[in-house]
Order: sequence, then structure tokens, then C-alpha cells
Amino acid sequence: MEIPQSCSLCPRQCGADRTTVPGACGAGTLKVARAALHHWEEPCISGSRGSGTVFFSHCTLRCGYCQNYPISAGGLGKEISPERLTEIFLELQAQGAHNINLVSPTQYLPWILPALDAARARGLTLPVVYNTGGYERVETVRLLAPYVDIWLADLKYAHDSLGQRLSGVPDYFTVASGAIRQMIAQCPRPEYDGEGILQKGVILRHLVLPGQTEDSKQVLDWMASLPGGSFLPSIMSQFTPFHRAGELGLGRRITSYEYKKVLDHALALGLEEGFCQDKSSAREEYTPPFDLEGV
Repeated sequence: MEIPQSCSLCPRQCGADRTTVPGACGAGTLKVARAALHHWEEPCISGSRGSGTVFFSHCTLRCGYCQNYPISAGGLGKEISPERLTEIFLELQAQGAHNINLVSPTQYLPWILPALDAARARGLTLPVVYNTGGYERVETVRLLAPYVDIWLADLKYAHDSLGQRLSGVPDYFTVASGAIRQMIAQCPRPEYDGEGILQKGVILRHLVLPGQTEDSKQVLDWMASLPGGSFLPSIMSQFTPFHRAGELGLGRRITSYEYKKVLDHALALGLEEGFCQDKSSAREEYTPPFDLEGV
């Protein structure tokens, strides 16, 4: 995959010449903030040894409450070569990772895909997890079919107006819902190894936001319209008011009552095979330090 001279990797399709200038996402050449075993994903991803997680700098979304805002909005990270990224993938495998977990990778695909090809040629056998905010082009999802085994995708909002206000894109649900359908078409049913670690499939995450339980319920309504057994829902309570959350009317954690309302709705819809969180997950300690570990 060549570095685009008119970038259309993400739905913004900003047209930047990425050989010379950053895109609308802020990303220029390949930049990574952390590469290490991560133990706080869903149990079938983290397992007992951890997920080999690579956090990429910048992001195609502009979520005002992002818990990873130093890297997504601030661009914290270190520029590396695709050759170094290949080494990182192999190092994570040697450390015992259950998978390679690419966090917010879309803006760097022309660098990542050659690194994955090279790593596989040198013995990488782990499943690849694509950890995304859900705002992806269907064409990009199709392109990734030979590379991605597990889609770990957000479905943040049911209303495009909320996506505009909180994440800076005018068409979040319209775009994400189409991309998710394509992810499921490519990975139509979860598959596990003997340890219960996911090897192939789709996990759909939804983070419950303060004051937005009705939108959350509509997100779950849409999830329930997808083919039965085609994905694992993950309903998250870990919202913490980071970054500009206070300015956006999100200056508090969710209440136990709000979270219970959303979980009860999921159960009423039959979304029982999946994941939820303890309210104790809403803590700063669950955000990893972006200290260039492993880079």
C-alpha cells in the first residue's frame, strides 16, 4: 500500500499529500506512543498474558472526552520506521502476547501493512486486533480483510448530531453502522482457541456517557438488529471526565442508575452474550502511561 498523495484512508477523505504534510487527523509519518502487554481489554482479548497493544499517535476522530487525549489530540509519541514496527510486533509475540492489538491505526495503514507483512514472513502467527473508534470507510475495512482477525470497534452514538458535538464528525452513526456491517460480513461469528481467547470475530463496544442513556439505548436497539451471534457486545461504564469533557457537558462520571438502565435494556433486547464492567472501572489508573514503553 503506497503512502497516499491525496489521503482517503478515513471517512474525512481530507486529500492531504501524506508524503509531505499531515492529514486532517494530524498524522504525518508513522508515530507510536506505547507498545506493551495490556491487561485491561475484554477477557477474551487480554487473557492471562495480555494483549500486545500498540498505541498509535493522533486519531481520525476528535472526541472531546478521550481518555487517551495526550496521544490522540496532543500527538504524543515517537516517529519510527516500518522496520522498527515489524520488530515491535515480533517482540510482543516473544513476550507472550495473545494477539497484536492496533489502537487507532487507520491513519498509518501505508506503514502498518508492510510491517505486518514483514513480521508474518519472519514468524508472526498471532491474530491481529483492529481497535477502532468505529469511524471507518467500508472500502478500508474491505482492504483489511487479509490482515485483521478481530474487530474491536466502538459504536459511540446513535445520532449523528451527537457525533458532531462530541467527536467532531457530521456523520458518525451513518458511517460507523455501514463499516460495522462490513466487519461482520468479513468475520461473521466469534471463534476461540482452547484457552477461550478470541481468534476471530467482532466485539462492539459502547461507552455509556453521562446524561445520554436514551442514545445508548438506541445504539443497543441497532446492535440487536444485527444477525444473532455475529458479534459480542461490550457495554462500558469506565467514562471518566478527561480532556474537554466539562466543556461538553460531560463533567461527571455516570451514575449506577444510568448504567443499570442501559444494561437492563441490553438484557431486554437479548444482548446477553458479551461484556459489562464494574463501576470501579471509571478510574484514571485504567489509562496506561504513554511513556514510549516498547517503542
